[in-house]
Amino acid sequence: MKKFSTSFRGYDKNEVNAFVSTVADKYESMLNNLKDRDKTINELTEKVKNYKNIENSFNRAMAMAEETASQMKRLAREEANSIINEAKANASRIVNNALVKSEKIETENQALMHRTNLVKKRLKQTLEDELAMLDDIDDFNY
Repeated sequence: MKKFSTSFRGYDKNEVNAFVSTVADKYESMLNNLKDRDKTINELTEKVKNYKNIENSFNRAMAMAEETASQMKRLAREEANSIINEAKANASRIVNNALVKSEKIETENQALMHRTNLVKKRLKQTLEDELAMLDDIDDFNY
């Protein structure tokens, strides 16, 4: 604490005025310092708000990206399953067509074998008839 010297009517006016001036200067300096700090605090607060907004936007974008990725995976699985099912259906159809053709060929083969046997029998019968005629010719006297 500052001690002032005394004079005829109290404290020395020049000392008091110098002290008040020094206190006022320090007060003004501290006030300016506080204003600067308040300004810095407000600027930093604004920056923090901006960064929080950016962070929130980024988090929303990440959430949307994750959701989109999940949807794309789900759609890809569904499309893959659809392609597999379609391929199975086509394979089944192809196998069924092959079986039908195979059965048709087998039926035609059996019919051809039956006709071949008939032709053989007829040819054999014809040959036997011809041989019988030759035998009859031999029995015929000239």
